[in-house]
Amino acid sequence: MRSLILFLMLVVGASKASLAQQSPKESLKNTYEGVLFIDQSESSKAEQSFRTASAQDTLNAIADYNLGNTLFEIGAAEESFGHFKAASQKATSERLSHQAFHNMGNVFMKRKEYENAVQAYKEALKKNPDDDETRYNYALAKKMLEDEQQQNDQNQDQENQDQDQDQENQDQDQQDEGGDSEENGDQDESDSEQDQSDKGGDDQQEKEEQKKGDGDQKQEQGRKPEDQRQNNSPQPQELSKEQIEALLQALQNEENKVQEKMNAQKVQGRKLKVEKDW
Repeated sequence: MRSLILFLMLVVGASKASLAQQSPKESLKNTYEGVLFIDQSESSKAEQSFRTASAQDTLNAIADYNLGNTLFEIGAAEESFGHFKAASQKATSERLSHQAFHNMGNVFMKRKEYENAVQAYKEALKKNPDDDETRYNYALAKKMLEDEQQQNDQNQDQENQDQDQDQENQDQDQQDEGGDSEENGDQDESDSEQDQSDKGGDDQQEKEEQKKGDGDQKQEQGRKPEDQRQNNSPQPQELSKEQIEALLQALQNEENKVQEKMNAQKVQGRKLKVEKDW
C-alpha cells in the first residue's frame, strides 16, 4: 500500500482551495496533524484528523488519500476505496492521481476482483509508466485474471459434463422403466391371449360335447319303435362251431332237394324232338 503523505502538495494547492471553501487553513492544519499521528502510530487519531480535514475542504485530495491509506491499514478496505476514488477525482497532479489509482487497484486485488484491478493499475500506469511496483501489480492482476477465467471454464465444462451425465442417467432410467412397462404389457397381453385361448378351447370343447349330446338325443328321438324294441330285446346267444356246421349242412341238403324237384319239372315239360326216319 502506498502511504505517501503529500503534505507539501497540500500547501501548494491551499490558495486554490481557499477560493472555494471557507476553512482551507483549518483543513490544512488537520491534515498536518494527521500526518504527525501516523508517524506516532496513532491510527485512530490520524483517521479523525483526516476526516475533519476532508469535511473542512471538499477539494482537499491529500486528506482523502491519507484517510484512505489509514483505513486500509486498519482493515477497513471497503471504506478506504471511496476515499481513494475521491482523491483520484480531486487530484490536481499526475503523481497524486497515480497513487490513488494504484491503491484502488490494491483494494480490488484484496476483493479478488482481478478484472477491475487490471483496469485500475492500467490507469495508474498512464499517470506514471515508470513505476515498477505498479507494473508488477498490473502483471500479477492479469495473471490472476487469466487463472480465474481458466478455472471458470473448467468448472463450466465440468458442470456441463455433470448435466449431460445426469440427463443420460435420466434417459436411461426412463428407457428402463419403459422397457419394464412394455415387457409387463407384453406379458399381460400374452397371458390374456392364453386365457382367451384356453377359454376358447374350453368353449369349443363344451360346444362339441353339447353338439354330440344333441346329436345323440336327436338320434334317440328319430329311432323307430322296432329299433327300440330290438335294442330292448335280449341278444341271441352265440352258436358253437359244430352247431354252425350242422346248420349249414341242413341248409345244403334242403337246397339239394329243391334243386332236384326243379330239375324234374324241367324234364317233364321239355318237348321231344321227333326225328324222321325216312
